Amino acid sequence: MNLPTIILLTESELNLDNLLAQITLPTTGASAIFAGVVRAQTSRGDNRETISLDYEAYQPMAEAKMRQVAEEIRQNWPTIQGIAIVQRVGHLYPGTPTTLIACTSAHRNTGIFDAAHYGIDRLKEIVPVWKKEIGPQGEEWVDGHYHPKPGE
Repeated sequence: MNLPTIILLTESELNLDNLLAQITLPTTGASAIFAGVVRAQTSRGDNRETISLDYEAYQPMAEAKMRQVAEEIRQNWPTIQGIAIVQRVGHLYPGTPTTLIACTSAHRNTGIFDAAHYGIDRLKEIVPVWKKEIGPQGEEWVDGHYHPKPGE
């Protein structure tokens, strides 16, 4: 069976209904969704106001690493039916979804929550996406978790 997988790096607004429809099979009875959202206030040492964020990514590598995350989810949770991994890029404002990890399965007790949790953690760990915070205090590139290793 060909299981649906969506890997998307986009400047476009996310449509959750459309994405879920694409990863839902006739046997699907559960979905677990994580959505990251731009915060208006960030506590990183001190409280900071965020007016907007600029997200950038190296598309070919980001998409390859997103596919890797999907493959790892399938290896660790073989009952997962559909997977959507979506990362927004561009200029985004508070309240805007930035990242989406969605998994579908026949039932809720098949590891689906763990699979989605793993997906967002791995995305943050290995996908080359960078963000610049823009606020009243100025602009600052925020260090992410991804640091390329030789040969990547």
